[in-house]
Amino acid sequence: MTLRKRFQIFRPKAADNGRLLGVVSDFQRFSIHDGPGIRTIVFLKGCPLRCQWCQNPESMQARPEILYIRNNCIGCNQCLEACPTHCIEAVSGRGIVIDKAACLLPLCGACQAVCYANAINICGRYLGVDEVLEEVELDREFYERSGGGVTFSGGEPFAQPRFLLALAAGAKARGLHTAIETCGQADWEVMEPVLAHLDTVLYDLKHMDPEIHRRLTGVDNRRILDNLRRIDRLGLPIRVRLPLVPGRNDSPENLRATAAFVAELTHVEALDVLPYHRMGEPKWGQLDKDYPLHGLAPYTKDAVFALAAIMEAYPIRVTVGG
Repeated sequence: MTLRKRFQIFRPKAADNGRLLGVVSDFQRFSIHDGPGIRTIVFLKGCPLRCQWCQNPESMQARPEILYIRNNCIGCNQCLEACPTHCIEAVSGRGIVIDKAACLLPLCGACQAVCYANAINICGRYLGVDEVLEEVELDREFYERSGGGVTFSGGEPFAQPRFLLALAAGAKARGLHTAIETCGQADWEVMEPVLAHLDTVLYDLKHMDPEIHRRLTGVDNRRILDNLRRIDRLGLPIRVRLPLVPGRNDSPENLRATAAFVAELTHVEALDVLPYHRMGEPKWGQLDKDYPLHGLAPYTKDAVFALAAIMEAYPIRVTVGG
């Protein structure tokens, strides 16, 4: 078998026939915390932020990536033999190490194909709009009974604007309720056409101070706040979400500033406090990245509600856990 034929096995589906493709990291079914009713979440890859506490680091990069689960590895070394560029090395005490600069993803994927122990996983599939929506429609009966639908998430779904627009328009054409989870860091010219096909917006606010926001996420928050005001003027239902992280954005000053800003908006249904947790930390290691908040302990239940109470002094509905 020639290398060219081997690569074609792993070539993104339909990449050569002119269809609009996007990179999807995952689907999550039966979600009840990401919009009304029972929902399917479509996770799109790519994000302009680099939040220190990110729970989906596999969605930061827009391209497909390899995640290596060391505890699953049985040391068979079949991935080394299958790799056409020999970019995988077995290292004592570390399992395998992948030279990502030499890796041929998305044209390859031979290592995953031979890894029956599920130690190597490729996050990111090239899919067409109809392929995504057909997957979503598998649970239409649940949406109709519960008032649910599809939620586009990430990463940051606006990082794939053409694909997102086609997905949102296609979902509405199929009669589905549509929602989006966004950090708001996108050009308004990109956001506005998509918003015309959405029923609900779930909008993250990380910190109200622009310079602290930059330290925590890599960008300031000026565009984010401005876009939230613009969405509010459109009249779309909004749920603002505050990922509450110990020692990062939980000061009384920031909580009051967040609540005061949200209280000025007209169409916000609730301010959802999302307590920090560490469930995403293992994925940083699987991507061969250091988790910036390693060792940071989550809040106690009482501490979360005490912090949420600070914001309840403002004329907004505050919930804990979305």
